[in-house]
Amino acid sequence: MIKLGVIGTGWITQQFINAGVETADYQLHSVFSRKLETAKQFAENNNGEIMVFDDFNQFLEDPDLDVVYIASPNSLHFTQAKQALGAGKHIIVEKSAFSTPDEMAEIIKLAEEKQLLYFEAARNLHEASFDQVKRFIEGRTIIGANFTYAKYSSKMPQYLAGEIPNIFNPKFSTGALADLGVYLLYAAIGWFGKPQASKYFPTMMSTGVDIVGTGILFYETFNVVVNTGKNLNSNLKSEIYFTDGTLELDGVNAISKAVFKDLSGAETILPVKVKVNPMVEEARQFAEVIKNQNSNNIEKYLEWQELSREVNQTLTDMRHSAGVIFAADHQE
Repeated sequence: MIKLGVIGTGWITQQFINAGVETADYQLHSVFSRKLETAKQFAENNNGEIMVFDDFNQFLEDPDLDVVYIASPNSLHFTQAKQALGAGKHIIVEKSAFSTPDEMAEIIKLAEEKQLLYFEAARNLHEASFDQVKRFIEGRTIIGANFTYAKYSSKMPQYLAGEIPNIFNPKFSTGALADLGVYLLYAAIGWFGKPQASKYFPTMMSTGVDIVGTGILFYETFNVVVNTGKNLNSNLKSEIYFTDGTLELDGVNAISKAVFKDLSGAETILPVKVKVNPMVEEARQFAEVIKNQNSNNIEKYLEWQELSREVNQTLTDMRHSAGVIFAADHQE
């Protein structure tokens, strides 16, 4: 059983814990929060003998702790990941994992030196439906794609009332592209490879981050358009265009329906299924690598790692093309 420690007590942390319990591979071992009462309440909600900490060093010093799941604000990921690796712990870092390619490169190098594992928790990459689409694409001639993921943020009312929530603060390496758009980049790069170039055209908030935007990924023979936003809800399908038809997806962040329509209008429904908890598949795959680092598992792990690098670099290129600058960019 993998002893899991978590940083962050939000809904996404709870969802990963639930996924870990469902796989029967993880046991929630400890919780870190800046406020001890918050950690205690979170532990009580999980009905177990769980250690709680408001001292980060003490949290990491626990010899029984195996892996740390990091779901703090994006800008904190780098320092916390570096300290966790230094303490001999594997790390699972919520997307977007790191603010810059330099941060990611340093973490990957440190993990290798320590013979530890770094995972970016980009759950759509690990879903069975993602692989089904990838297999469907193989052998077909792609002529374009259009991916959309936009969801109205629960923090918008605070912003409209004059506050600056973390999710809209460049100090925390956030914004629409870094928060939701990363799913679109994982889909595009996971299926088509790294683009030759990329551009991003956002609407900026007064705080200095993007609230909504459209990006273009340029490939040799086709382009991919990505649309994301946090000030609206979009019901648009995502589509991949081939010379012989169009594959319609109800989304690429979580695929529960995929239909191919050929040029005559005939339909082929792909037999995709989605888990009730969309994080179960990534939690299971991470556990397989942690528990058994054989050649096949390490090969998969290195593929995920390289994809993580490519997504981060593309994300950074797109931000910079639009003048979306994080505080971490000034530290390079």
